[in-house]
Amino acid sequence: MNNIIFGEFTINYLFVFFGSAIGGVLRYWLSGFVQKFSSPVFPSGTLAVNFVGSFIIGIVMFYLDSNEMIDSRTKLFLTTGLCGGLTTFSTFSYESFQLLKDSEILLFFINITSNVLLTLLAVFLAFILSNIINGRGLWK
Repeated sequence: MNNIIFGEFTINYLFVFFGSAIGGVLRYWLSGFVQKFSSPVFPSGTLAVNFVGSFIIGIVMFYLDSNEMIDSRTKLFLTTGLCGGLTTFSTFSYESFQLLKDSEILLFFINITSNVLLTLLAVFLAFILSNIINGRGLWK
């Protein structure tokens, strides 16, 4: 019973849990801080957290992990946890760059195009569905 509760599976989830909690708090603070000094029209806070998260995942993967300076749990905490809570854009950026680095040029462009367009489509569809459910018509 003790092995089931505190097994490898559960410990890994705890690393992700605590990392994403910290990442979420960092996202809230950093995006608000940056947005205070920016135009209210452009989402500078979101851009800032996406940039910071992408930089962190780059350092973790290309420096710390590739030089075997961190173990798998620390990598899980920093990438899936911290960067995942801070922004999922960091994973998208890392995976896109990895395709480019591996000379998978077509897949690089497909990944970027499909991620941007499909996520915008998902937000648009959610907007339309929400308006329909709320009885506001399609575009209110």
